[in-house]
Amino acid sequence: MMDAPVTPTRSSASGRSSVIDSLRGCTLSGVRVHKEELRRKITFPEYLRLAMREAIRAKDVGAAAVAQYFEAAHAEGAEQVEPAEWPMVVFINSKSGGRHGPELKARLQELMGEEQVFDLSAVKPHEFVQYGLSCLEKFASLGDNCAKATREKLRIVVAGGDGTVGWVLGCLGELNKQDRLPVPPTGIIPLGTGNDLSRSFGWGGSFPFNWRSAIKRTLEKVACGTTAHLDSWQVLISMPAGEELETPYSLKAIEETPLDQELAVEGDIPEKVDCYQGVFYNYFSIGMDAQVAYGFHNLRNEKPYLAQGPISNKLIYSGYSCTQGWFFTPCSSDPGLRSLRNILRIYIKKVNHSKWEQIPVPSSVRSIVALNLPSYGSGRNPWGNLKPDYLEKRGFVEAHADDGCLEVFGFKQGWHASMVMVELISAKHIAQASAIRFELRGGEWKEAYMQMDGEPWRQRMDKEYSTFVEIKKVPHQSIMVRAQ
Repeated sequence: MMDAPVTPTRSSASGRSSVIDSLRGCTLSGVRVHKEELRRKITFPEYLRLAMREAIRAKDVGAAAVAQYFEAAHAEGAEQVEPAEWPMVVFINSKSGGRHGPELKARLQELMGEEQVFDLSAVKPHEFVQYGLSCLEKFASLGDNCAKATREKLRIVVAGGDGTVGWVLGCLGELNKQDRLPVPPTGIIPLGTGNDLSRSFGWGGSFPFNWRSAIKRTLEKVACGTTAHLDSWQVLISMPAGEELETPYSLKAIEETPLDQELAVEGDIPEKVDCYQGVFYNYFSIGMDAQVAYGFHNLRNEKPYLAQGPISNKLIYSGYSCTQGWFFTPCSSDPGLRSLRNILRIYIKKVNHSKWEQIPVPSSVRSIVALNLPSYGSGRNPWGNLKPDYLEKRGFVEAHADDGCLEVFGFKQGWHASMVMVELISAKHIAQASAIRFELRGGEWKEAYMQMDGEPWRQRMDKEYSTFVEIKKVPHQSIMVRAQ
């Protein structure tokens, strides 16, 4: 039986989106942009490219070599140099998807200055923000109008999966905190498996077959596309001190940080706690889906030859999920341990409300997801396009990527999740929230699994003290380029 009424959706269209996007890459639209004209429009003047490269290499904007580029250029009349019409830089995760990264990197270097293409294995996005952008800002402060225009018009391209895009967006978000505006808008070349961030802003769900010509068209879209806003969500994990947590790069250890004082903590509190913090843009989940993702992630790292592309990844992922008890709970398992209800409490703040309230955890739920985008699991919408009457009855609002709230829903088991993904039924609707606190207590459970935007980890559990996961909206939104 359906958990809620849903309006008709374009499930078949979303299921075919990857194929359609690939076929579009084979059309003549990819060759309309002349290579030399594109290169002229997106490539920085040489002295800016070399100065940025040196600042990043030296990790010092004030390095003597950086200053030499400025002085030499202005001695030769740099004030007459015209800035690029469409300045942009590209970050590539060469490990994403079908490993198109190295070939794509070489192709992009043909289309722009090679110093504007960064392999994330060599240059991290925070290094670019801290040193590369700072170099442009320093030159601009010294009266360099070309550097000023380049900084103001700059756009970012991320070639990778959702985790890679989130990593770059998180680093760009630091510009808001430092009042270094404007924040460059971000476009996407999808190289991942799910590519839900990419789908949500019109960049497609897969890397096109005829990618060499399609890349030129993509860069033009990044340059000319309109911008849209994306909510960002901060995750704070507070857990009893002890063994260090093995976390993805999107989650970092921080100094002890207090939880929201408006919601009192029940029970005893340990003397010392370890804290971790990160940001997600699409979803955060707890439970069996994260456990399967964690196992698949480790399997792919141990046997990288299996990661030949999005299709093979999905096939392996589906097969792996069957072996983890997602579809069939082993008979040896204690039935009392199968539901998240045994280890989890959920507190939320509703939209436009300031008080916390506890939300019951459905007894049948084995995975809980807090979703920001209308795209999950390679383009599906498990929340559904709900009818106005149902929204009003439940006190929900229509979901958007910039509405300041998360959709919280549950999966009962793999069969339920599969039917939700093909949109035969909707997920188990739990709440819409502007802030969430998950409280986990171990008991017989020694560990739980979590993930943010496709980056999973194993969370150790404590029998005596709770682990808290608090999710709140980041004050500033990310700026995305929407494909035309």
